[in-house]
Amino acid sequence: MSAVPVIEARGVRKRFDDHDVLRGLDLAVAPHEVVVLIGASGSGKSTLLKTMNLIERVDDGQIFLQGDDITDPRVDADSVRARIGVVFQHFNLFPHMTVLDNVTLAARKVHGMPKGEARTRGRELLESLGLGDKADEYPDRLSGGQQQRVAIVRAILTEPEVLLLDEITSALDPQLVGEVLDLVRELKRRGSTIVMATHEMSFAREVADRVVFLKEGVLVEQGPPEQIFDAPQHPATAEFLARVRGL
Repeated sequence: MSAVPVIEARGVRKRFDDHDVLRGLDLAVAPHEVVVLIGASGSGKSTLLKTMNLIERVDDGQIFLQGDDITDPRVDADSVRARIGVVFQHFNLFPHMTVLDNVTLAARKVHGMPKGEARTRGRELLESLGLGDKADEYPDRLSGGQQQRVAIVRAILTEPEVLLLDEITSALDPQLVGEVLDLVRELKRRGSTIVMATHEMSFAREVADRVVFLKEGVLVEQGPPEQIFDAPQHPATAEFLARVRGL
């Protein structure tokens, strides 16, 4: 395993108005590791992912991608984002474009992949992930779960160095959640490096190599799923999990 983390936050701080959302947070993610962020709404999970993709600029601290300081103001943000795959709660698919065109758009326009190559790779990837028969459909003909899976395929087509998933099941009906999580399981099996924020505790237990509990912008506790869920060391972790299980 490489000694250099794929992505690393060092002392990251982010403030909105007079509210400190991230307070000196440190997190390093190893190659092929799946790190799952848990915590209450407002704990900083989404903001951390947005700073990793430079959607939000940090106020202090640094973020490194494969050892490169991407928070250096001289860095071209678009070139950094081209190395990172991101999927948010909402699918953001273009309704007037087919699934295949949605999946290949960034590969062609951002990465300069030839159209023929992009479409061939897109069809192969859709097929391998159970969406081959949807390639020529339009998004409004797909279920929410299928649309979210298409958004994930779009994010991984260009083989990003890390995949950031932000509450990707929260906008879905409960019966559609499973098919999206099945795709994440498959990406884990293929060795993807993933940082994922989720409220799905049972899924976090199953898929994570490491679970990270955030509270009020601070990394309170981290460890293997069995430690965090079965024997949390910090009272705040235990309190959060007890509250979640009681819902």
